[in-house]
Amino acid sequence: MVFKRMLQAMGVGGPSVETVLSNPNCRPGGYLDGQVHVVGGDHAVAIDYVSVGLVTKVEVESGDSEYNTIQEFHTKRLTGAFQLAPGGRHDIPFRFEVPWETPITELYGQHLHGMTMGLRTELEVARAVDKGDLDAVAVHPLPAQERILDALLRLGFRFSKADVERGRIHGVQQTLPFYQEIEFYPAPQYARAFNQLEVTFIPTPHQLQVVLEVDKRGGVFTEGRDAFGRFTVDYASAEQADWAGQLDGWLRQSSQRRGLFF
Repeated sequence: MVFKRMLQAMGVGGPSVETVLSNPNCRPGGYLDGQVHVVGGDHAVAIDYVSVGLVTKVEVESGDSEYNTIQEFHTKRLTGAFQLAPGGRHDIPFRFEVPWETPITELYGQHLHGMTMGLRTELEVARAVDKGDLDAVAVHPLPAQERILDALLRLGFRFSKADVERGRIHGVQQTLPFYQEIEFYPAPQYARAFNQLEVTFIPTPHQLQVVLEVDKRGGVFTEGRDAFGRFTVDYASAEQADWAGQLDGWLRQSSQRRGLFF
């Protein structure tokens, strides 16, 4: 009897949890719908709560080094306390709001190399949190994001990788403690000026904030990084803009002002 109580305290024979998403595809500012299925084990338990939350891999710079960590950045408690009988079942439907600043993981049906995103389900029993289920989530770009990325590809930029970095960008409206960088190899016409273009999107409900940054070509007078572009996009007018022309103009003007010549 004592051994059985010890096993119960360790979670052996306890409840199991499974989350089923109606559709794992979403967009920033959208929703994920699904159900959490909690099934009782071989003994009755008191469940304190069930919650779901988005998690992603975040790069953290610390001094001269950097490391990756898995960070949960948006949670929703789905239940309060309830009793679960042995072998009993408790189904919990939910609608989960996806934050506007959620990093994107897909583009044109392809997964962005370097990105990780999932919906984690937590179940707390007697102050012991079981991380339970983790379901992969695919975050697709907003139409305005897609138009800008498409323009870069049409200009000849080639996708390199994407990552999420902890920190805040000065001068933008940001609520999450990290931001995404989508990195591109330069198109041939810009290759003499810089090594790499990085694009960061910080969406809000009303507009899209865009930050452009380059890694400059090395030289006596050009060293280090150069953040040169920051602008906002109105969602309503994003469809009509000539993004290829505007981005080409911004890239050339900003580079020339800073001594990066084509």
